[in-house]
Amino acid sequence: MADVHEPKTRSYNMSQISGKDTKPEMIVRKFLHSNGFRYSLHRKDLPGKPDLVLPKYNSVIFVHGCFWHAHEGCKYFKIPETRTEWWKEKLHKNKERDKKHIQELEEMGWNVIVVWECETKEPNNLKNLILSII
Repeated sequence: MADVHEPKTRSYNMSQISGKDTKPEMIVRKFLHSNGFRYSLHRKDLPGKPDLVLPKYNSVIFVHGCFWHAHEGCKYFKIPETRTEWWKEKLHKNKERDKKHIQELEEMGWNVIVVWECETKEPNNLKNLILSII
């Protein structure tokens, strides 16, 4: 199936996708703050610029979008039918970069937590997040 948008429209749509303050990230931030956790955001001095850093718990949290980080087996992840090989390569590089950053952070002594976009849709999943922090 071909793209439903003209290249110019698709380019504009893609340019509007933000890497910070996404809806899933805001859900996690609101949940943590309401449960008494304090954190800093997007620390540039740490590998991968984690979305949230909880120094008191020596933990970092990445909030991954299911599509952009290729969440296998998730209903929100599907390889596009156009430019398939290009997308496969791009998403594979994203996953490799994620692994590298997680490994570097763990070697530095950080507890690394990954929250997937699909997990933010269920409140019970977020409760498990607190257990993984403390």
